[in-house]
Amino acid sequence: LIATAGLTSAMTAAFGIGGGVLWLAVMSMILPAAAIIPLHGLVQLGSNANRAALTAAHIRWRVVAWFAPGVVLGALLASLLLVELPTVVLQLSIAGFILLLCWGPGIPAVATGALGTFIAAICTTFISHFVGATGPLVAAFIKRQQQEQRQATVATFAATMTLQHAPKTLVYTAAGFVFYEWLGLALLMILAGLLGTKLGLAVLYKTTDQHFGMIFNWLLTALALRLIWQALS
Repeated sequence: LIATAGLTSAMTAAFGIGGGVLWLAVMSMILPAAAIIPLHGLVQLGSNANRAALTAAHIRWRVVAWFAPGVVLGALLASLLLVELPTVVLQLSIAGFILLLCWGPGIPAVATGALGTFIAAICTTFISHFVGATGPLVAAFIKRQQQEQRQATVATFAATMTLQHAPKTLVYTAAGFVFYEWLGLALLMILAGLLGTKLGLAVLYKTTDQHFGMIFNWLLTALALRLIWQALS
């Protein structure tokens, strides 16, 4: 788990996406089911915060400012509605939106503007408390918004995901999950993620925006197809 946390952090830093979902898949083969989403949220909080700190100069802070209140509202709704949601519907919906954002026609500017960012934050934060697969959806939104500028995409995505993962610890603590029992492992995974992030950013800075956009789209497409396969099976 520690080694995989480092490798997947490097992947996300270099290519913008994919590491969190891959790491979630590895966790699901090793950890108890009840610990997967809370622990994934805690470690992803640390990994994204590290990546945001290392790329702070490229963060689009106006996007973060509109994303933050949406995160708070989405987390409040999730804390009030910790119920079993139809996973198949969520998976197919997320996959559909990812493919639309990657390969679909141009979308109105209002959809990626201030109001669109606020609404996207509410919806993805709410869903993220039940399905650990909203990262690709947020990434697809940020990529379209930042017009595939690789450094702005990676930095802004890291900042927004830091905000989105932060409330999970409070929500799941209130729901009875005992985080301190997993704290030692979580800290080691976060440290491994920091090392992986530094390696990945070195690759990112040597990549062109064109190559980054192509790799980013195909990684997101693979993740969307994985969601569809999970839903149908």
